[in-house]
Amino acid sequence: MSATLIEIRNLDKSYRRGSQRVPVLENLTLDVAEGEFLALMGPSGSGKSTLLNLIAGIDQADAGALRIGGVDLTALSEGELAAWRAAHIGFVFQFYNLIPVLSAFENVELPLLLTTLSRRQRREHVATVLRLVGLTERAEHFPGELSGGQQQRVAVARAMVTDPTILVADEPTGDLDRESAAEVLGLMERLNREFGKTIVMVTHDPKAAEQARTVRHLEKGLLTDVL
Repeated sequence: MSATLIEIRNLDKSYRRGSQRVPVLENLTLDVAEGEFLALMGPSGSGKSTLLNLIAGIDQADAGALRIGGVDLTALSEGELAAWRAAHIGFVFQFYNLIPVLSAFENVELPLLLTTLSRRQRREHVATVLRLVGLTERAEHFPGELSGGQQQRVAVARAMVTDPTILVADEPTGDLDRESAAEVLGLMERLNREFGKTIVMVTHDPKAAEQARTVRHLEKGLLTDVL
């Protein structure tokens, strides 16, 4: 049995809408094992992306405990949370979020500019992940010269270049055609299977969820089942 990496206990999160409090997650408890590939599904407004943002350290809970690798994220200051996020989280977004004036290589290198790695070490890391996603020959191409699927693979490489503890993906195939989506999902499945990377993915697509090892459904802020 793999060790538990993410421990969530009695987590609450709400937002303010004017003077009204709108609960999004209520008393949520969840364990995610190290090396898991978890898909979170549910209708719009069910709390999927909110839960993903809490796991990624982008947002903070109102109450409850959220521990990742033994670190209680709810106890960290904003500065501590930012440092933890940079060291442990890789992001993959629906719309790639690549910088159009930078090449694929330069986009992937961006997270490494905040580290103490030398220029040579950065180039080695970038070359490794571009080779992993099958884009070595596209390294000097700009985002506008790449297909949607290739851009998303660049985004996956950028997320992986720091070797994060967790890869979080928010609708990573939502803007892709079927063939490109299959390529990106196949890549993520390989990262999980061959490299043991822990992945938490939000998706509306049952086909995408099929690539995950575990599927959990959220309904009005509550986990409803395990598949």
